[in-house]
Amino acid sequence: MQRISTNMPHNDVQFYLRRQEERLSNIQEKIAKQTKIHELRDDPLAASHAVRYESYLARLERFEKNTLYAKDHFNYTDVYLRQSNDVLQRVREIAVQGANGLYSPDDMKYMAVEVNELLKELTALSNALGPDGRQLFGGDKAFSEPFRIVEGMVDGGGESMVVRVEYRGAGATRQAEVGDGVYTTLDISGGEAFWAERMQLFSSFDASDYRVTEPASFYVDGVEITAAPGDSVQALAAKINESGAPVKAFIDPVSHGLALEGTNPHFIRLKDGEDSHVLQDLGVIVANADQGAPNWNSAARVAGGSAFDMVIRLRDSLFQGDYEFIGTQGLGGIDLALTNIQSRIADIGSRQERAEMTWGRLNEEIPNVSAALSREASLNFATAATDLSMMEFAHKATLQTASKILPQTLLDFLR
Repeated sequence: MQRISTNMPHNDVQFYLRRQEERLSNIQEKIAKQTKIHELRDDPLAASHAVRYESYLARLERFEKNTLYAKDHFNYTDVYLRQSNDVLQRVREIAVQGANGLYSPDDMKYMAVEVNELLKELTALSNALGPDGRQLFGGDKAFSEPFRIVEGMVDGGGESMVVRVEYRGAGATRQAEVGDGVYTTLDISGGEAFWAERMQLFSSFDASDYRVTEPASFYVDGVEITAAPGDSVQALAAKINESGAPVKAFIDPVSHGLALEGTNPHFIRLKDGEDSHVLQDLGVIVANADQGAPNWNSAARVAGGSAFDMVIRLRDSLFQGDYEFIGTQGLGGIDLALTNIQSRIADIGSRQERAEMTWGRLNEEIPNVSAALSREASLNFATAATDLSMMEFAHKATLQTASKILPQTLLDFLR
């Protein structure tokens, strides 16, 4: 026969009281953390779903922030491009007035002085800073001015006139992720927005017998092109044309060297890959150009000017009173600059529209994912409060009952 001691009722009561206290503590913890999953064993399936929802929701919120940044960036860029367009429109009005032959030489000089000031304003707009302190048109060189004014003497204009505007920016490769594996390009470089003519570059190096001797690579407008041993200049030109870079390559029939022409108005960026010298060997670029300066070989012929070159050319013809040039090449150059900048405004507008649509989609998707996460992990406070009250009442009742039914101990007899 098993002996029943007075400790057994005490142990049983303590065991079940601890179990009650544990359940009570568990629901209090859930209320404090506002989640129905206190431990994985509470609901393993819901816990796994909740982890995936939380991860996806975090990514969506990051995409939303990126999209908002892109929208703001496009808005600022659009404002400065439109102001630049207005400046060029005013320059065009002056060109039309100066080409009709009704103004005196002094009047033409007054027009030229105004054009010079408009040129400075256009340069200031091209060097505009965004709200984050980055150059809007500097490309990857976000903290250095993309355009630099060089002043000097101009015939008929005196001193302190703009003689040229140098581009020292870089390509625009900065992107923002607005979806899983979906990116939008943020910037338009100054070499794209403020150009007028399609650039042409002709190497003077006779590459008839040229062959690549070892695996190499080079970059055309940021697009990497690989060269294999044995490739001729014709093969390299074909690879450039197939690369997707906005540049057409061909062989100059005069010099038999590599020639490049932009498919749209922009500054052509060329660079040899690490430990490579293909473009250097072809006489297209030099190895150690000044910081920020174009790296073209001095023997190469380069054509195709920027919007600033067109304005400078028009201003100089106004100083000289050359009506014929103003009405033909001068006005034509300004029209080229206007056409290009208007196409860039349209490009930015399309990016703005896409950012708006992406932001709208994310604002619909985030609440849906949040609702799904809430169904899996969030606590029903009404039910939890009811359960807590019931458990507290049961716990108090248990303590009161236990105090009455437990047998007397030695301490009761020592009172």
